[in-house]
This record gives sequence, structure tokens and C-alpha cells, in this order.
Amino acid sequence: MAASLLSLSSPNPSTTTPQLHQLSSHFKGNVRTLKGNPSPFPYLRLCHNKAKQRQSVVIVNSAASGVQESSLKNVRFRLDNLGPQPGSTKKAKRKGRGHAAGQGGSCGFGMRGQKSRSGPGVRKGFEGGQMPLYRRIPKLRGIAGGMHAGLPKYVPVNLKDIEEAGFQEGEEVSLESLKKKGVINPSGRERKLPLKILGDGELSVKLNFKARAFSSSAKEKLEGSGCSLTVLPGQKKWVKPSVAKNLARAEEYFAKKRAASESAETSSA
Repeated sequence: MAASLLSLSSPNPSTTTPQLHQLSSHFKGNVRTLKGNPSPFPYLRLCHNKAKQRQSVVIVNSAASGVQESSLKNVRFRLDNLGPQPGSTKKAKRKGRGHAAGQGGSCGFGMRGQKSRSGPGVRKGFEGGQMPLYRRIPKLRGIAGGMHAGLPKYVPVNLKDIEEAGFQEGEEVSLESLKKKGVINPSGRERKLPLKILGDGELSVKLNFKARAFSSSAKEKLEGSGCSLTVLPGQKKWVKPSVAKNLARAEEYFAKKRAASESAETSSA
């Protein structure tokens, strides 16, 4: 049984032996005796075997179509088969390596001057001492020119907006109540600004106003309609103690002068 299996698995060697007289060749000899000439250098033999095992990968990148093609399918990209596209990188210019290199003598910085020497050089915008560009161009006034004077100092609210908010008779109108009603919604810098009442529109109910400032038209309309106005004090600017002392002396001096002038007018009358 085992002999029959071996006979089926292994072909007859006599049938696979080529016949030399049937081949049209000048070789006259036995094919079985032919062997390759091994290399006497084992290192070259090993490199030759590795070169046979290595598979070359060609990657073509088309920027217009965005299509990448490779000669081998299902190739895993690794660090040993990746590289930049042709023309995307170039060698750095070697400066200070002789005149034949093109940048050998002074490396493109010239022979003399501040820019040819070591150090930070000149600051940005410096034009050698002449009036620089950022000082030659005209400046805009106010917020457009970056000045603090153009920034708003109040949160303005007109009388017509207060009328549309639906305040009832005798209610208080302040910065907090206007926020609750949704009349104003200050954000950013405006959250720290005080309230100012402007006179655009009319008011039909009597209200109690508390604000930092009132315009002349708004003050006239509100006083005519019987509303109560309360001017809230502002934040005092910090001054030196010596300056504050001098201001108090000046205020006392002018108060005495006003009192003296009033007494003189009453005596003359």
C-alpha cells in the first residue's frame, strides 16, 4: 500500500529526463553534471540574494488629478519606501565655502554696515534715521485712530425704548431693570459702563429714573411729565493725596468767595 502511494506521489524520473539528441544545441554532455559556479565571496553572495528578495516600489503622485499609482498592490508604506516628490526639496545653499560656490566671500551680506555684522541688526520699521512710514501717514481721531477718547462712556437708552418695554406706573428705571426687560444687553467693555437716558421719543407714564447722566432734552421731557430723576455718582478718579489737599483748599476758597458775593448782593438789594 505504501509503495503504491509513493508511486502515485512521485513521478517517474526516467520520464522527466531530457533527451540531449532531440535538442538543437551545440552542447555535448550530461545535463545532470551542470552546476552553477558559486561566488567565492560570501558577502557578495548574501547581497545578491537580498537584492533578489527586495521588491521595487514606484509611486507616482499627480497633483492635478490626485491619483496615486503603484506598481505593486497592497503595499504597506513604511519609512524605508517613502520619500519626497521630485523637485519638492533641494539642497541648502552653502555659504562661506569659497568664491566658486557663489556665496563665498561675505555670504551675501556685503562688506560693511550694521546689517553685515553679527547681532540682531535693526528693528522693524527703522529707515536709517529718516521719518518712518508709520509716523509719516496721517492719523484718524477717535476710536478709528486707536485713541481712548473715541470709546463710548455710557450705555445710551432712548425714551421710546423705555415706552416700548412696558414699564408700569411708579416703577424704577435703572441699568438692572433695563437688563431684565431685555431693552439692553451689554457685552464686553459695555458691561462696566453706566446708563445715560436720551430724549428720543415720548413717555406716557411716571417712572423713577436712576442713571449716571441725562441728556438736556430727556431731562426736560421727564421733568415735564412728573418723573423723578436721580443722578448716580460716578467713580472718582484717584489722585495723589497732595493734589486732593490742594483741590479741597481751592474748593473752600471759592465757596467763601461765592458766599461773600451773595451776601454783598443781598445787602445792596
